[in-house]
Amino acid sequence: MTLGPVMIDLVGTEITPAEKEMLLHPNTGGVILFTRNFASIEQLEQLTKQIHQLRDPHLLIAVDHEGGRVQRFREGFTRLPAMATLGRIYRSDKNKGRLLAEKTGWLMASECLAVGIDFSFAPVLDMGHGVSGVIGDRAFDSSADIISTLAHEFMLGMKRAGMAATGKHFPGHGSVKEDSHVSHPVDRRSLADIMMQDAIPFERMIGYGLAAIMPAHVVYPQVDDKAAGYSERWVQHILRRQLGFEGVVFSDDLSMEAAAPAGSYLDRAKQALSAGCDMVLVCNHSKEAKEVLEGLADYNNMTSAIRLVRMHGHAKFTRQSLQENEEWQQTVELIKPLAESPELELDI
Repeated sequence: MTLGPVMIDLVGTEITPAEKEMLLHPNTGGVILFTRNFASIEQLEQLTKQIHQLRDPHLLIAVDHEGGRVQRFREGFTRLPAMATLGRIYRSDKNKGRLLAEKTGWLMASECLAVGIDFSFAPVLDMGHGVSGVIGDRAFDSSADIISTLAHEFMLGMKRAGMAATGKHFPGHGSVKEDSHVSHPVDRRSLADIMMQDAIPFERMIGYGLAAIMPAHVVYPQVDDKAAGYSERWVQHILRRQLGFEGVVFSDDLSMEAAAPAGSYLDRAKQALSAGCDMVLVCNHSKEAKEVLEGLADYNNMTSAIRLVRMHGHAKFTRQSLQENEEWQQTVELIKPLAESPELELDI
C-alpha cells in the first residue's frame, strides 16, 4: 500500500475505532499531532508506535514543533527558543548564531524522532517584517540573507538527526497583517517584488536541498486570484519549474479560514492536489476529513507517493539513549537558557 494524499488528525491521546478506520483508508498518508494528543512521553511513544504499525510503509507522523510559541510537546521535551532569538544572536555574533541554529535543529529533530515523530513542519522561512502577528518571532529575521543562513544551519541539524525539513509558508506570509487561520490575507505586491524579497529564502533553501515546502494560504492577486496552495501558477510554474523544486509540497490546513473560498473540504482538497500539492492537511474536522478520503477515490499519483516516502524519519536514538548521549546533554544546557517563556502560545 502506498501513502495516500491526505494527512488527518486525532481527537485525543488514543486512537478511536473510527479513527483507526480512517487511518487504514488507502487515501490516508499521514497524521499530524497536536498538544491535545500528548499526555506523557510514554503515552506519546505508544501512540506513534500504534500508528506506525497500522501500515507498510508506515503512515507519516508530523507535528508543528518549531520552538517558541509553536511547540506542541512540553513536559519531557527541551523548551526551544523562538527563531527570532537565534536571529538576534546572529546579528551580534555570526558564528554563535549559526552554531545555535544547527544545534537547535538537531535537538528538536532528535527529541521528536526518539518518540516516533517522523518530521516537524519546520523551519519557518517567512520574513519578520513586524507586520504579521501570527508569524512574529517565529521568523528568524527581517533579512533574507540571515533567514537563509540560519534556516540552512537549522536544516543541517535536522538532517544530521535523521529528519527532513519543511520550509513554510511559500512564497512568504510575513508581509501581510491578517492571520490566515481566521481571515483572508491578501498581498498586493508584484511578482517581481515578492521574488526579490520574501521568496529568496525559499529559493536558497531549495538550492541547499530542502525536502518539503508548505505554501501560504495567502492570495497574491497580481500573480493569481487563488491562494498560493491552490494556485497552479505558484506551485507548478514558479515553485516547480522556475525554482526547480522537486520535493514534497504540503498544503496548509484546509480547515483554516483562508482556505474556505475554495468551497467544500473536498473541493479544497481537489483544488490543492490539482495545483500540485502532494499531500493535503485536514485538521479538526473528522467528518469532513472522512468525506475527503472517500471523495478522492479515483486519485492516484505515484510521483507524489514516492516523494512522500522520503519524509519518513530515521531515528538514531531511543529516548533513553538520547538522554545518555553527551551531545544531547551539552546541547540542552546550551539551548535551554535561550527559551524565554512566550506570552502567548499559538495552538495552530
